[in-house]
Amino acid sequence: MKRLGIALLGLATLAAAHGKNMTKLQLVEATIPELQQAMDAHLLTAERLVRLYRARIDAYDKKGPAVNAFLYLNPKAGEEARRLDAARGKKKARGPLYGIPVLLKDNIDVAGMPTTAGSVALAGSMPAGDAFITGKLRAAGAVILGKGTLTEFANFFGSNMPTGYSSLGGFGFNPYDPRPMPGGDGRPVLQTGGSSSGPGIAVNANLVTVAVGTETSGSILSPASSNGVVGLKPTLGLVSRHGILPITADQDTAGPIARTVTDAAILLGVLAGYDPADPATAPCLKPGNCHEDYTRFLDKGALKGARIAVVTPLPPERAAIMNAAIEVLRAQGADVQMLPAPFQAQLPPCVSYPPPADCSTVLLYGLKRDLSAYLAATPGAPRRTLAEIIAFNKAHQPPMKYGQAIFEAAQQIDASPGSKDTARYEADRAEDLKRSRGPLDAVFKNADAILSAANFFAGAPAKVGYPSITVPGGFVPPTAPVQNPFPSGVTFTGPAFSEPRLIAFAYAFEQATHHRKPPASTPPLPGDTVTRR
Repeated sequence: MKRLGIALLGLATLAAAHGKNMTKLQLVEATIPELQQAMDAHLLTAERLVRLYRARIDAYDKKGPAVNAFLYLNPKAGEEARRLDAARGKKKARGPLYGIPVLLKDNIDVAGMPTTAGSVALAGSMPAGDAFITGKLRAAGAVILGKGTLTEFANFFGSNMPTGYSSLGGFGFNPYDPRPMPGGDGRPVLQTGGSSSGPGIAVNANLVTVAVGTETSGSILSPASSNGVVGLKPTLGLVSRHGILPITADQDTAGPIARTVTDAAILLGVLAGYDPADPATAPCLKPGNCHEDYTRFLDKGALKGARIAVVTPLPPERAAIMNAAIEVLRAQGADVQMLPAPFQAQLPPCVSYPPPADCSTVLLYGLKRDLSAYLAATPGAPRRTLAEIIAFNKAHQPPMKYGQAIFEAAQQIDASPGSKDTARYEADRAEDLKRSRGPLDAVFKNADAILSAANFFAGAPAKVGYPSITVPGGFVPPTAPVQNPFPSGVTFTGPAFSEPRLIAFAYAFEQATHHRKPPASTPPLPGDTVTRR
């Protein structure tokens, strides 16, 4: 596939509106095309853009509402931005993220920055180099602004772990109501979603342009929905996992978190593609599966004639949002069908050892197999095995706030070929696929996509590796102790490599509704308005 530069047709079209005549920019809610326009118009430089976001981080991340989205700030971000500014005028082809700050969840390797997964046991753990997708971001001109907080070890660590908490980073807070629970353990009154909580919080609070999260089952969709932004969980194999601290290769993927579908599409085009080090990406070698420009699929009229199946029963607390979304789809010309209820039940993940009969060992087994392999291949990791992490945590004072029961269970797994645990894992993996792929494919024979609430339907698509995109769907009225209305997304799911169609549907819904509203707790700063001097 030929690599596309700044001449991407979609981006060029989007940028044409303002061009060199742009005289004013408001940083809050600014999109990638708007920021590119401002830089092309010499209204803004990448270095100044980094400073503007750093000022917002200084004001809102650990101070003010203290939303706690960042675990680590890149001390070289300004220097990297200056180099990009110096090269901007040399008329070389520029990538679609040229000069754009990006936040990475702190399980994605970045050379020179620690990869900790939010764990005190991995504090200071230095990767050997960039993850494959980090290298793609750099090649596209992105500035890595830092690493985001997350639910520790992607929320597969302690059986009672609240979303958005880690022993190294503490709690993250939802900008729509950034308060701790009165008289509680410090957890927020309003969930941040997890496990990619920091990326969701930062994008929502306008502390960065876009972010990259990871998902095993709902970990992009959940924080995106909870923060009123767009989250795209790609087809497994569309995006390389090489250099990403894992739960399991059977379900893990990375994907975009953004404030608009357009920005998510731009970022996905950078992330997608074949990586020889990740065999799961081999389907990208087949034409039509993976694309370098997803903006060409943005289509306001995409819902006309679309066949959309809706997961029932609707969650009671999200029923009003879902019913309103269904009316929008119908008004846009979609044929909306209700899925027979209930959809086939999925096996929950096993979290203890020996594993009970009524759960799936896929995540537990994968954690032992794949995290162990990642640690063994990371010379800069202070703990090189699962057992060493467990032992460190037992000795750590104060002890782990929510325990490490899942890690302790995973450590007992025998992942050697032919073992009883391997046989159980293989049987559970086959059962997971039976309960997910068959029913989903049956729906997709008569529907172009499935519509569901937030991340409530994440399990089945995650197990088979099918893509989903969540887009702001409206606000839920608050109930005590939450004081403010809070967002909830609506999610489109499709078969493998149907990202073009899902992006089109999500964009059409977004343009028909415009539900996204920035949180009041992180308003514009005086310096956020940039004007020509």
